[in-house]
Amino acid sequence: MPEEKKKKCRSIFSTLKFQMTVTYVVLLVATFWGLCFFNDYFLELNYLNYKKDNLIEIYSRLYQANENDDFGDSDFESEIIELCNNYNVSFVVTDASSNTIYSNIKDPGQISRQLRDIVFSRDVLDKEVVIENEQYSLYNMRDPATEAEYAVLWGDLDDDSFFMVRTALESVRESARIANKNLFTIGVVAMLIAAVIIWVVTNTITKPIKSLVEVSEHMSGMDFEVRYNGHYNNEMDDLGENINSLADSLKDNIGRLKTANIELQRDVEARMNADERRKEFLANVSHELKTPIALIQGYAEGLKDGIIEDQESRDYYCDVIMDETRKMNHLVKYLISLNQVESGEDAMVIERFDLDALINASVNSFAQMCEQNEIKMIYNGAPGLFVWGDEYQVEEVLRNYISNAVHYCSGRKEIVIRVERQEDKIRTCVFNSGNPIPEESLGRLWEKFYKVDKARTREYGGSGLGLSIVKAIMESMHQKYGVCNKDDGVEFYFELSTR
Repeated sequence: MPEEKKKKCRSIFSTLKFQMTVTYVVLLVATFWGLCFFNDYFLELNYLNYKKDNLIEIYSRLYQANENDDFGDSDFESEIIELCNNYNVSFVVTDASSNTIYSNIKDPGQISRQLRDIVFSRDVLDKEVVIENEQYSLYNMRDPATEAEYAVLWGDLDDDSFFMVRTALESVRESARIANKNLFTIGVVAMLIAAVIIWVVTNTITKPIKSLVEVSEHMSGMDFEVRYNGHYNNEMDDLGENINSLADSLKDNIGRLKTANIELQRDVEARMNADERRKEFLANVSHELKTPIALIQGYAEGLKDGIIEDQESRDYYCDVIMDETRKMNHLVKYLISLNQVESGEDAMVIERFDLDALINASVNSFAQMCEQNEIKMIYNGAPGLFVWGDEYQVEEVLRNYISNAVHYCSGRKEIVIRVERQEDKIRTCVFNSGNPIPEESLGRLWEKFYKVDKARTREYGGSGLGLSIVKAIMESMHQKYGVCNKDDGVEFYFELSTR
């Protein structure tokens, strides 16, 4: 399985949000089923115990009324009827001959017969003994005629009278079934609502954690620009602020470490090549200055000796001297710049900067020159190109490339600047239409004072040091650079690290 697919699976099934939601839902379902189980098991039992207490309460009131001879009393009748209606209970009091003495129902014949069967035919009835003592007996019974189940409490009030109080059990079981059904329906709805609420709540809880994970992922990729911006007023905000501070510290320290590492490597290389570079420098300077000095000396002597009589010729001699002086000044500036880079006197400051902004600035500075030479410069822009390097030195590299492109641009007269992302590198390419560079010269372009077209180079004042400065800068930063011929032109490039 590809790494990306593995990461995707982890992000779906192993996130804290998913785990919290599943945990809460499982607990909710377990609680719900526990309630259903206890309700199914204990509701009927508790209800039967409740009915048993109702029957015993009715018996107690009947016993008290018999003792006080309250049967027929209006207060007693109101009280006993209210109790029986509330408890859904029927009762009958009979004499020894099964004649009804008192009852709360209009036709007590059926219940009287049942009482007689209980008293005289106990063994033939389908019954389950619940309580049996000297005062009364409590049975769960099934009526043979109707197949209805009852809870029946019976006994004698005195030697000449019997009583029976009963209530239907079917309503008890029906109530339990209805309660369980309602509980199940309400539970399912409640679980669905609770699952949604849990998902929303866990999303609120894990959102700052997700933000912190994203920040840490960018930091692991050496990108310290992303910041935690949560406003939850809890410990997550404190952690986020600490991570932001850590990112700032790492950014500064890594920049200093990169600078120190490059300076160390540059110092080692500088010491190894100092003598050779000094000798080469003096030889090249002598060679490059020989021609302009000779020209200046010759034209100056001509002016001094007065061999030029007309003003136009004198002006020409002066122009040549001034032009050669300008070229010598330009050459000296390039030599000083190159020497500073190679010797390490121009200390580099490695920092993270916006390459896109630097390219746009350089394009704008060459816009007028391109317009004068009828050259079209194209750069589409690529925001967010943050790289590591010395911004000032990188700008010098880019300006040298663009300057070369402008002076050697021909054909359709087009310069194209583009950037390519290559893992942890950004490659910047500067293409100009025109004639290709001879293959034998491609490897020597970076040498000091090397010129492919010496006549044209001298025409615009080139010294052959621009690409040498590019080489020195890029090697001091330990980054790649190069040149290649294209179908209709030449392309120079350099690379910078994004981490």
